Amino acid sequence: MNIDPSDLKYATSHEWARDKGDGTVIVGISDHAQESLGDVVYVELPQLGTLISAGDEAGVVESVKAASDIYTPVSGEIVGTNEQLEEEPEIINGSPYEDGWLFIVKMSNPEELDSLMSADEYTISSEEN
Repeated sequence: MNIDPSDLKYATSHEWARDKGDGTVIVGISDHAQESLGDVVYVELPQLGTLISAGDEAGVVESVKAASDIYTPVSGEIVGTNEQLEEEPEIINGSPYEDGWLFIVKMSNPEELDSLMSADEYTISSEEN
């Protein structure tokens, strides 16, 4: 999977969403977020089949420095998780936009993607905070 971070949509809470074009989105955390966290040592992913609303807590990423909640940027059903992170959570540090993705959501309201930030908007927002 070759993902260009400038093609993604971003939440203010530092998650990214990639529209797969089939009603699902892949969700992960931004490079800025993984850098702020430091070395990731544990990831708690949502359960398959869980129904979530945009902004809901969907999991946790723990690093040597802190634990940080992961929020879903869109509403829907969890239809996939990156099980490789259970054994190798540090993948997030090395590849936050590709191999370090977290989960897949089958969207119940695709219009929610429109309320997320573009890569440029996210860059400006994360520099201000």
